[in-house]
Amino acid sequence: MSATLRSLKRVGDAIEFTWDDDLCVSLQPATLRRACPCAECISELTGAAILDPASVADDLTLLDMQPVGHYAYRMLFSDQHDSGIFRLEYLRKIGSTSQP
Repeated sequence: MSATLRSLKRVGDAIEFTWDDDLCVSLQPATLRRACPCAECISELTGAAILDPASVADDLTLLDMQPVGHYAYRMLFSDQHDSGIFRLEYLRKIGSTSQP
């Protein structure tokens, strides 16, 4: 069973995602950028990472976040990268694996 996004909000520099099963996760923009699923960052042929995570500055910011239908968000980062479509299931996975 997949969880549904209940709310999201900015908390400082981070984005806080709250799911209907009460998982609440704050993700920094750099974490999201390093996990970008777009074809510039992940090879469409092999699924291997193209983006070097070390090339993403820790102080990267999120300039904008736009819904894509009812299933994803497109994010514009301060490095001007904006081609990633982050499906809700993927955001949930990033949040779940980033928790201690």
